[in-house]
Amino acid sequence: MAKRSAPEVNAGSMADIAFLLLIFFLVTTTIETDTGLNRRLPPIDDEKVEPPIIREKNIFTVLINGKDQLMVEDELMELKDLRKAAVEFLDNGGGVDSQGNKCDYCNGKKDPASSDHPDKAIISLKNERETKYGTYISVQNELVAAYNQLRDRRAMDLYGKTLKEMEANYSDVNWVGNKENLKEKIEKIKIEYPQKLSEVQ
Repeated sequence: MAKRSAPEVNAGSMADIAFLLLIFFLVTTTIETDTGLNRRLPPIDDEKVEPPIIREKNIFTVLINGKDQLMVEDELMELKDLRKAAVEFLDNGGGVDSQGNKCDYCNGKKDPASSDHPDKAIISLKNERETKYGTYISVQNELVAAYNQLRDRRAMDLYGKTLKEMEANYSDVNWVGNKENLKEKIEKIKIEYPQKLSEVQ
């Protein structure tokens, strides 16, 4: 009896199918991207420069402990109250800036025990190692939102638009207007309320 040969499977198209499946998974898969804080570190300066003397009243201390509790100026505070407290500190205007000018655009209480000028006001943020990352980000967001609130208010007073709208116009390639003039206005607002957020280790 003659031996029958086993039928061969044509594997020529298997490579094509595998290749198509690979392309399908590459196209349909979403790739997670890491999120973080947009911060620019100061450049390394080789020169030995004496740090400026900062008065204690010009520093707004914020501490997040290991239990995710918020201590602001040595007092417990809820996260929802942090932005308002930071705005009051930054906008106090109780003294003069480094050139000796009073803050004529500050709407604060002019408390002599609080910050002298937005130019001198510094927010110091410190957290313990056990602090949850989500809590740290939430506190960061509130502090940055305090700066944005003051900048938007100042921009509305001067130019009738928020700083966010002005920056959107500057980034818009279809915006018809003087971009150099707009850039100067944006820089003016940022100089009047500089973001001085110090993260202490």
